[in-house]
Amino acid sequence: MILEIIIEEMSKIVSTIPYLVKYKKHRLTLDDLSTLANDSWLNDQVINMYGELIMESADSKVHFLNSFFHKQLMDKGYEGVKRWTKQVDLFSKRLLLVPVHLEVHWCLVTADFLKKTVILYDSQGIGLQKVARNIVKYLLKEAKEKKQSAFEMGWTVSSNEEIPQQTNENDCGVFILEYSRCLALSEPLHFLQKDTPKIRKRIYKELCDRTLHKKG
Repeated sequence: MILEIIIEEMSKIVSTIPYLVKYKKHRLTLDDLSTLANDSWLNDQVINMYGELIMESADSKVHFLNSFFHKQLMDKGYEGVKRWTKQVDLFSKRLLLVPVHLEVHWCLVTADFLKKTVILYDSQGIGLQKVARNIVKYLLKEAKEKKQSAFEMGWTVSSNEEIPQQTNENDCGVFILEYSRCLALSEPLHFLQKDTPKIRKRIYKELCDRTLHKKG
């Protein structure tokens, strides 16, 4: 269904146009959008632009970190990502969303700044809490760097096991985007594996329209 929509939309666009969708620093090509078709794995470009739309819809009270953040943090430590929040005061936010790519699987880590809780959301129930602890360590260093002493202690780490779970190997990216959307907009996590074709279609339209739509 998604592929048919993409082909239809492409027929309306002159072939010399290099990008289908442009939004701020993000660029989505036909290949990027095609990852929303059928059972394809979503790529980083789709994940990151959708995260931008989530931030816009949450009135700047939510921050969505780039999907490459966690890998950079693991490879180069805090100094390697220190500048990523140069113009962002994380501790003035309500919620931080961190998409994490574990080789062949996406999961989501969230940080609630009001409750000082870091929670892992994994659609396959793998529960690698060390990923969440990596984010806690980052937040402690970020708090020290930004002189936010109230956030240098008192964090708790957990995983949310009562969340929608995928029953295939391909929809983890769709699940983390839907988790992120619901959490950012304070909506319940009421969706199932059978809903993913509809969710993929909605995400595609939202990316093309550069805004989130009301669920219908």
